[in-house]
Amino acid sequence: MNLDFPYHVDGRGLTASTGDEDHIRDMVEQVLFTAPGERVMRPDFGCGLLDLVFEPGGPELVATTHHLVQGALQQWLGHLISVDALDVVHEEGTLSVSVSYVVLRTQERVDATFSRSGP
Repeated sequence: MNLDFPYHVDGRGLTASTGDEDHIRDMVEQVLFTAPGERVMRPDFGCGLLDLVFEPGGPELVATTHHLVQGALQQWLGHLISVDALDVVHEEGTLSVSVSYVVLRTQERVDATFSRSGP
């Protein structure tokens, strides 16, 4: 079993755990929403997605976001997943990223959407 994200305590008073597929989804979310420099022992981890929430929208932002996300997922999770499709939507301070990926170990296809609003 793996630690669940975000960290919390389960009904038994123990650290909550999760299965492999949910753990991979949690890791995708962490890569997306962790800013480089945020983790002390891995200063280059993440993709800086939240820095783009208040940038002017348009095709340039979408292309930049697509490039950042694709590269970060490949770098940090390329040994676990293969990204098939990526869609980025930026509307009024909210950034939504839809990712379709294949879990390499099981060949299971997963579609997940992640959203964050600016502070």
